[in-house]
Parts: sequence; C-alpha cells; structure tokens
Amino acid sequence: MTGGTRPGRLRHAEPVMGTVVSFDVPAWVGPALQDAVRWLHWVDATFSPYRDDSDVSRFGRGSLTLAECAPELAEVLAACADVCTRSGGYFTTRPGGRLDPSGYVKGWAIERAAAMLTAAGSAEHSVNGGGDIQCVGDHGPGQPWRVGIADPLRPGSLALVVAGRDFAVATSGVAERGPHVINPHTGQPASGLASITVVGARLAVADAYATAAFAMGPQARDWVESLDGYEAFAITPDGATWQTRGFPAYLGLPAGRRGCIPQPHASHGDPGARAAAAGPRRRRAGRRRAAAGRGRGGAPPAGRRA
Repeated sequence: MTGGTRPGRLRHAEPVMGTVVSFDVPAWVGPALQDAVRWLHWVDATFSPYRDDSDVSRFGRGSLTLAECAPELAEVLAACADVCTRSGGYFTTRPGGRLDPSGYVKGWAIERAAAMLTAAGSAEHSVNGGGDIQCVGDHGPGQPWRVGIADPLRPGSLALVVAGRDFAVATSGVAERGPHVINPHTGQPASGLASITVVGARLAVADAYATAAFAMGPQARDWVESLDGYEAFAITPDGATWQTRGFPAYLGLPAGRRGCIPQPHASHGDPGARAAAAGPRRRRAGRRRAAAGRGRGGAPPAGRRA
C-alpha cells in the first residue's frame, strides 16, 4: 500500500483485470482495502475470458453449467441481458462470438469494491479502473472529486474534466486501446464516435451504457437522452462534440449538490458555434492557466483525481 498526498489518506494502485485499479481512501480503512483488492482478483479469476480456467470461459465452452459456476455469473448475465434489451442489442456479451461480459464486469467489480469500503465505514473514497471511476462522498471538505477524461484525438491531452460527489464516470473510446468495441449489428469495430463519457450514479450501469453508446455511434445521443439518471458527452472522429440535454445540469453546481461537470473545452460540431465559443474558451483557458500558477484548479491527468 502506498501513502497519499493528503494527510490521513492512503493511495494504492493494483494491477488487475488487465488494467491498474487505483484507490484513494482514508488511511484507517487499510483492512477493508485489502478485502477490496482480493475481491478484484477473485473477479479477474472468475470472469476473465482470457483465462481458460475461469468460470466465464468454462461456461462459454460448455464445460460448466450455470448452476455449477459462481452465483455472481448468473447475476452479471442477467444485468447484461437487461442492458442488451435497453440498447436494442448494441450491448452484447458475445462480441466476436465468444462469451465475454467484460463490458459490464469491470464497472460492476469496481462499484462493488467501492461499496465494500463504504460498508467498512468510509464516506470519502474513490476506485478508478483505467479511467472508469466510482466516487463516494467528497474528495475533501467541500471539494468535489475531479476526473480527467482523455482526448482520443490529442494523445496526452484532456478533452474535459468531470467533477462531482457520489457519482460514477465511464468512458468508451479509442484513446487507450484503439478501435476495439464491436457493433453487434455489423460485426465490425464501431467507428461513429471517437469517445463517449457517461456520468451517473452507478459505475456498473454507466460502463455498460458507455460501451453500448459507443457501438451505436451517432444514434447514441437520442438513446442516452431516454435513460433515467445518466448523461453523456461525446467526441466524433472529426473532432465535433455533442452532449445530452441534461448534461448542462451538471455544470457549476453549488457545494452539496451531486455531480458537476465543468464546461468542456473541446470544440463544438457546428462551425458557427465554434467561432462563437472561441472567445469564452480563451478566457476560460486564461483563468485555468492563472489558477494552475496559484497551484489550484489545474486539470488532473486523464483518469486520475486532483
């Protein structure tokens, strides 16, 4: 376990599930953190489609019945079936033909790890798996959690910063792994979006919704609009952006309100809108640079907290 930068905090990074899961927790929660880490390794061993001895692999090839598998597999498959139905089949547990519920499992496992810390008494913590993050409470007294979202078209840059309390953030796109999400209706890698970030209360659902929305491409906007309690911000392959109607409700919320997302600095899709927004963006950029010089308000690295 590694020490954090804030007094009384503990930060730990655990390689697991093909990524690195980072924890930011109260220092006294150490034993519960160890339990959460063990949980994630158990999930990896049970659900990985890349391990021949996992329950997912054995069930997928027919060497185990569902009743012989860990009961959590039935829970996960039921949740996946629900998202598949909600998304019109754009979310699938069989991308490429083999059983692989990873589009739901990572968010579900991280959300449950965060819940384990809550059950142990922590009211302020975050669990971040490769940029998909469940935040609980505040980052500090009166301070929201801040999560940088990578710009898929500008490596090393941020597209926006999401901030809030008691919320989850999930992004699906090409920034980290290139084209890897399959459109189940065509069998080809989805190409209509460069990335989409979904924000809501639960990471399991947000992660699955982000995967389905990315597979949809431009249709995703209307679909996310229909979802209760979840909002989205997307970047298209040509650098245009769009957001759902409820997304502005997350902007500049006062302390104590749930979830706030600062105005994104990525360009708008309409050329006229880009020109109209250029002045405000430059003013905001100046304020960000000034704040960074004072040591406050700078954007965090992608997928990390500040």
